[in-house]
Amino acid sequence: MDPHLLRTYVTVARLASFSEAARELGYTQSAVSQHIAALEQDLGAPLLTRRPVAPTTAGERLLEHAGPLLLRLDAARADVTRMAAAPTLGVTLAATPTALGPRVLAALPAAGVTLRVLTRDEIPAAVATGGADLGLVDGLAAPSDPLRLPDVAPLMTESAGEEPVCVLLPRSHPLAGRAGLRLGDLADARWLDAPDAGLPLAQLRAVAGGTGFRPALRQEGTDLRTLMALAAAGHGLAVLPRSAATGVPGTVAVPLTAPRVVHRTELVHGRGLRGAAATLAERLLPAPQARG
Repeated sequence: MDPHLLRTYVTVARLASFSEAARELGYTQSAVSQHIAALEQDLGAPLLTRRPVAPTTAGERLLEHAGPLLLRLDAARADVTRMAAAPTLGVTLAATPTALGPRVLAALPAAGVTLRVLTRDEIPAAVATGGADLGLVDGLAAPSDPLRLPDVAPLMTESAGEEPVCVLLPRSHPLAGRAGLRLGDLADARWLDAPDAGLPLAQLRAVAGGTGFRPALRQEGTDLRTLMALAAAGHGLAVLPRSAATGVPGTVAVPLTAPRVVHRTELVHGRGLRGAAATLAERLLPAPQARG
């Protein structure tokens, strides 16, 4: 398939409009129609209904393949361009909110860094396609176990650190005085669902056996301060890395004692780091003796 035709199809399907797709892509509406017709002829199946504009059953199936295909093409272009280009002075770092712990913040140079706070799913794609030079992703894992990241391109991952996790409770909570908490005992508690700001409830379910942890309130976006304020106000519990949970006004951070999991952060990057990106990567990684 011609990737130009495929990209046009994805845009039309996303916007549900030939004219809006033409405007976004910089084509005429006639050219967009010709692209769709050529792709349908190539595949031997109608991909879109016209009124309203919506994917057919075959079109829905193509969309399942189109995203990863186009992402790998963009990643290949970015990878080759990165190899051929001269090293840049500045560096772009993409990170999740809870990956930006004290050690990471202390490692950032005084100038020359652009920080993009993104979701966990967005970071590997941003690094692969050149939207960021380096990425920091995080999550719950057994000690020394790697995180499971989406396979969007041939990327390198290295452990950037591990730390204990805590349950963030309002000071008035009946369990606030405990020395430690077992995750399984909290399955039926009120939880905050903030997958892009804190540690996702899906990860809690996975490490606790796959049940419970129903959200009492959902927060969208990457604002970690809002998540902390919601926990302090009693709207629900949250699990956070110890460095983030400690010292939040109006709350108590109680260590999670079982199961034995840690907050793990991994550095994501392409091969052959150079210039400012290589320098920052070296600063973000633990000392060699600490990695072992």
